[in-house]
Order: sequence, then C-alpha cells, then structure tokens
Amino acid sequence: MTRALLSLGSNLGGRADHLQSAVTVLGESVLLVSGVYETPPWGDRDQPAYLNAAVLAEDPEAAPEDWLVRAQAAERAAGRERDPARHFGPRTLDVDIIVVWTQDGAPVLRDDPELTLPHPRAHLRAFVLRPWLDLQPYGRLPGHGWVTDLLNSEPVGADALELRPCPEVRLESTA
Repeated sequence: MTRALLSLGSNLGGRADHLQSAVTVLGESVLLVSGVYETPPWGDRDQPAYLNAAVLAEDPEAAPEDWLVRAQAAERAAGRERDPARHFGPRTLDVDIIVVWTQDGAPVLRDDPELTLPHPRAHLRAFVLRPWLDLQPYGRLPGHGWVTDLLNSEPVGADALELRPCPEVRLESTA
C-alpha cells in the first residue's frame, strides 16, 4: 500500500505553525498540500475558528495503521491533549485520515473502532471537502460520490459558504 488523504485542523495556539508541523512530520511522503482555509468550529461551536488544510501523501510500504501512527505522532508533536468529555472540542492539531488507496488505486474500506475508512463523517464536512478539491479536483469519496457534489449538497453547502481562503498562509512540504 498506499496513498492517503489526510485532513489537518488547528484552532489553538499558533494554528498555522501546528499545520506546518504536521506536514513536516509526514516528511517525504507528502505529495501535495492544499491551500489553507479558516473555518468555523464544527460540532461544538463554543471555541475559536480553525485553520484547515489537506495533504495527499504516499508511501508504498505504509499500511492504513501506519498512517494512523503518523497522524497521532504529528498530533503529539503539536502538544495535542485529548479531552474525552469534549469530543469535538478545541485542539492544537487534529489529523484525520480521510481515505487510503492501495497501490492499484482501490480505496481501502474498513470498519474498525481504531480506524474506519473512509472517514465516516468526511462527507458532512466542508472543511475536509474544500481543501481536498485543491488536491484532486475530480476526487471521489468512496460510498458517497464526487467531492464537488458533496460540497454543494445540503447541509454541507451552507457550511462551505463560511470557509475563508487564507492565501497568506502557505504550508511547505519537504518533498
């Protein structure tokens, strides 16, 4: 395996620095990095706005579990502390694995408590779908359809109108 689409988000501290730290931790596996978008919080609205981006990464040796280990390492490096009482609460860095594809391009389908693929709520999140379009204009979320269609559907379309591009924030990959 594999190629992976990862979603990055931060709403505490140096938000752009936290996103950049995730790209740095992912290292040479990073193929493409999206633009950065400021987005209102999702789920729990009583918190600061997020900066969000997406990363397309590839490592022929990586299994889905390896992407999870890398995502969690990036979160730890940014000082992420999980509050079990506030699932959708503020965070220094959140790295979600949205889709993993095998070397032949087939999406990995998996229903596991540790890692469900594709991400079970990606189709509802404009802050995932919009940055994804920067990387794959013809992207398809397995089981849900074209990313452009999802982004324009209800209720996602209303959330998409609240996203603000941040061209002044640029994430750089080492690749």
